[in-house]
Amino acid sequence: MTWYETAIQILLIGIANGAIVALVALGYTLVYGIIELINFAHGDVFMIGSMISLTILTWAPSLFGAARVSLLPDGTIVLIVVATLLIVMVCCALLNAAIERLAYRPLRRAPRLAPLISAIGVSFILVNIGLYWRGASQANFPSPYRGLEIDILRDLLHINTPVFFKVKDLAVILLAVPLMVGLSLFVSRTRLGKAMRATAQDREAAAMMGININQTIALTFLIGGALAGAAGLIYGAYNTQVWYLQGFRNGLMAFTAAVLGGIGNLYGAFIGGLLIGIVSAGSDYLVDPRWTQAVVFGMLILTLIFKPTGLLGEASTERA
Repeated sequence: MTWYETAIQILLIGIANGAIVALVALGYTLVYGIIELINFAHGDVFMIGSMISLTILTWAPSLFGAARVSLLPDGTIVLIVVATLLIVMVCCALLNAAIERLAYRPLRRAPRLAPLISAIGVSFILVNIGLYWRGASQANFPSPYRGLEIDILRDLLHINTPVFFKVKDLAVILLAVPLMVGLSLFVSRTRLGKAMRATAQDREAAAMMGININQTIALTFLIGGALAGAAGLIYGAYNTQVWYLQGFRNGLMAFTAAVLGGIGNLYGAFIGGLLIGIVSAGSDYLVDPRWTQAVVFGMLILTLIFKPTGLLGEASTERA
């Protein structure tokens, strides 16, 4: 493999993995942008999304008399996957909203350390739920469609190249990008989205203008949870294994992506996720997977030294 083929391969792998990180990062940046809370439980909501998806995709084929979902007709597979995606997004959205209502809202006027500790406590609770649910070992995630492993370049386009780009890589990108665009349009164009932006800029002024602050914050957690649930299904289908501690590492990477891109900026979070995916793929291939986290956080440190607000972040005054 030549150097440019290696570079292309790293780029393709990095974009696919970075798209998953970016989806989780959007939840972090949404919440922080409005209430300035680092929701450490968000990564574990993403893990719960993978667990729910695993349970549905393992159980649903029996309704159609099949041992696993990949043995079903194509139309039935699409129906099951779409239904799984909708169910997991709704479940994770409600879970995230419940966390906000029970663990964060009562502490909204408390010192900032209190909700932060509460978020860490909720994270531990979700980790233990995942441990009780699927056990301590990694669980195999059923591939929803046998064609996901088909190589687009060699098998479909018949290009003789050592570079591989599978259907599942393309599927991840085609799912992540519309979710990102849809969220951006919702925040910028809809009435509820404008209420979210107003709350982020000045909560007290927004309340005086008639905006329901509690409802707006709850909506933010609903949207963030739905994105985490979608990412949980995509992650499981892409990596074919899930386990109860996946939320910690991926949540940490997603939070890093949000900070790298500019916390509170949706496009920044998405770009930060893609950059981390590409840098991680490069480190795995060229350095050593054991050094990948050090390389990623080294990149974050260097970025913040020269641009403390992140790549697309803007300096702002501290709220009273």
